[in-house]
Amino acid sequence: MKLRQNLRHFASQKALEVPGLRDVVHDKLVDIHTSIFLDKATEARRDEREAHLDGFFDASMEMYLVALQSGLPEAQAREITHIVANFDFYNHGWTEMMEFPGDELRDHYDRHADFFDEHDITIDNPLGAFQPADGIPDAPATPEKLADADFENAAAGFEDDVYVETDDGIQKGGVDEPDDVDPEDSPFAE
Repeated sequence: MKLRQNLRHFASQKALEVPGLRDVVHDKLVDIHTSIFLDKATEARRDEREAHLDGFFDASMEMYLVALQSGLPEAQAREITHIVANFDFYNHGWTEMMEFPGDELRDHYDRHADFFDEHDITIDNPLGAFQPADGIPDAPATPEKLADADFENAAAGFEDDVYVETDDGIQKGGVDEPDDVDPEDSPFAE
């Protein structure tokens, strides 16, 4: 899967690990992810999906932290959360929101099968053990879109590894974490 990675990603990661910043940064990351993916949806569908996306991304931020704490590099931990979001989008038929085409679902799952299996995550149950006890809000599905989807916002061909787009181009794997990352450098730390 192709992701962007720069200093703000590392700073936000660090900020999520700092008790005084954690809640603020967590909430802002949920808001920005909801906003980014809602912008890909047709305007008529945005309101009905917003609460679902907020709930989903709230849970996936916890997944991100657990992935980091298990020793995964930042890009791979973040990729996991994007992959499970794409599982959810696919399950709802929200093809216009997907970052990779539906025929790559299994490849992305298989690459992270150890993490997914450990946390009861499947394509059909993308939050697995991270599913909140009271669930997340429902949203109407559009399964008919799966029949002839063109996955207009998907980037195909990045299913074999995490690919990071930096200012210098696209490279396979994540970039090394800088030595002097300050959590206060997160654009979400206020």
